Amino acid sequence: MPPKFRRALGLRRCLAVLLLLGLATAPTVADVIGVARVVDGDTVEIGTLRIRLQGIDTPEADQLCLDAHGRPWSCGIEARDQLIKKAGGKAWTCSVSGQDRYGRLLATCFVEGEDIERWMVRAGWALSFARYSHRYDADEQTARDAGAGLWSGAFIAPWDWRSRNKSTVILGAASVPADAQKILLSPASAAEAPSPDCVIKGNVNRRGECIYHLPGGQSYGIVKMDMRKGKRWFCTEAEAEAAGCRKALR
Repeated sequence: MPPKFRRALGLRRCLAVLLLLGLATAPTVADVIGVARVVDGDTVEIGTLRIRLQGIDTPEADQLCLDAHGRPWSCGIEARDQLIKKAGGKAWTCSVSGQDRYGRLLATCFVEGEDIERWMVRAGWALSFARYSHRYDADEQTARDAGAGLWSGAFIAPWDWRSRNKSTVILGAASVPADAQKILLSPASAAEAPSPDCVIKGNVNRRGECIYHLPGGQSYGIVKMDMRKGKRWFCTEAEAEAAGCRKALR
């Protein structure tokens, strides 16, 4: 074995012994502290760091819900705005525990000593993301019992909405309009689509490159469909790719 590999192995063995004896600690990620810019209901930026609030999930920016009277409203935008109203412009302390596949830091965040994820769930603007954590399950039940936020009407869980189909479960109020599922499955900005089956947006960027955006994507609601600028609607991803478009990265 080359000398440099023997030295590296020896260092690792020494560290392992020190850890067992309690004379050293495993490296941890430091807290992130600063004023946060709210991106959406479960994502913020502090400085150059993008942070995903851990243990909760909120409606997408383009997601529709129904209110107590069966009327559609942009619940993802409202969840974001409620978070801004609650904690925008204030100092946040976020305890980082890892990173997701999109490169965002996963963290539990506190504002003025209050767990902001817990507040979002108890206020009814977020769901406990039970697939990854049960930390906020009781808070979700509290919001459900009180008919708070999303629970005052009807909606689709954010994780189901991102991969929605006609068998997707509707949560919230027991009584919903006959066309509730059709409304809830449609992204807010797809109302202008020529057909409910053709809601993929084809956009041309400044370099002349065609990029297609799926409902629920981060930029879907931002893209304005001006056909005079070469934009077009697609019914399937295969159709978009056949036209020379590539899928949006986010």
